[in-house]
Amino acid sequence: MAKDRSMQAKALWYVGPDRAELREETVAEAGPGEVRVRALYGAVSRGTERLVGQGRVPASEFERMRAPFMGGAFPFPVKYGYATVGRVEAGPPSLQDRLVFALHPHQDIFTCAAEAVVEVPEGVPPVRAVLAANMETALNAVWDGAPGPADHIAIVGGGVVGLLIARLCARLPGAEVTLVDIAPARADLARTLGAGFAMPEAAPTECDLVFHASAAAKGLATALSCAGEEATVVELSWYGTGDIAAPLGESFHSRRLRLVSTQVGKIAPSHRPRWTHRMRLAAALALLDDPVLDTLLAPATAFGDLPARLSAIFSDGDARCPLIRYPAAD
Repeated sequence: MAKDRSMQAKALWYVGPDRAELREETVAEAGPGEVRVRALYGAVSRGTERLVGQGRVPASEFERMRAPFMGGAFPFPVKYGYATVGRVEAGPPSLQDRLVFALHPHQDIFTCAAEAVVEVPEGVPPVRAVLAANMETALNAVWDGAPGPADHIAIVGGGVVGLLIARLCARLPGAEVTLVDIAPARADLARTLGAGFAMPEAAPTECDLVFHASAAAKGLATALSCAGEEATVVELSWYGTGDIAAPLGESFHSRRLRLVSTQVGKIAPSHRPRWTHRMRLAAALALLDDPVLDTLLAPATAFGDLPARLSAIFSDGDARCPLIRYPAAD
């Protein structure tokens, strides 16, 4: 009889509105073409996971919102998440002991297809690599917006993705980039990333391009007011089951503004014929070879404490990425 080499793992499950728990799971031995990964660090998505944890995923989006390796089904119980960095314990020799990133839910040990993990570049420490999913979203949005050198660009909403977009745009030659947010404390973060900062009442106008990432109706109104004649506003916010009033009266039509959506589930049309999802994720990881981005990392929460800490994480107003530290990192 073959020896059972399965292992026990713990995974975070959302089990009801604002309720989560750690559940034990059996992890199978890595078979041909698979890897077993022991997690070191992870990240919580304040925006998407808050909606998931509150049961606010619309029924129409149940299938499209499924994350890779998600367990259960919406609304509850569901094992959700998509940012884990770990070390390969078993699998192909080329990946043995390698640091990898996976779009995997919060779990301390897991087995998946080898092609589902992407190696972390040597210049990127594992704790910073958890930003890969956020950077991939930011990269896709920048592709959709297509900013250029010397453009005047506004980003409304200074969460992690908005700040990463600010960093990418600020590296364009001659670009004038302004982060707009209601929290004055985010000014230092913006300046560290090479961007300016403004409160909504002092937001720039006549911008060539605007990104909206505040997930609030007032933020969308601010973003539209920042846009110049015939400019584009790229909408990143996902509102779940909420209804948002879009101020499309007054001068929206006379200024011929363009309001376009961007979503990381599909590669931007400008790159879709030539890029795969794996290529885009690898590019996002490479873009994290930037020590300035360490300013976007909040103090880590121990994985065992995560269920009790989620409510505070979702409501604390910190713009930085909420880190998860797994036991293997200690």
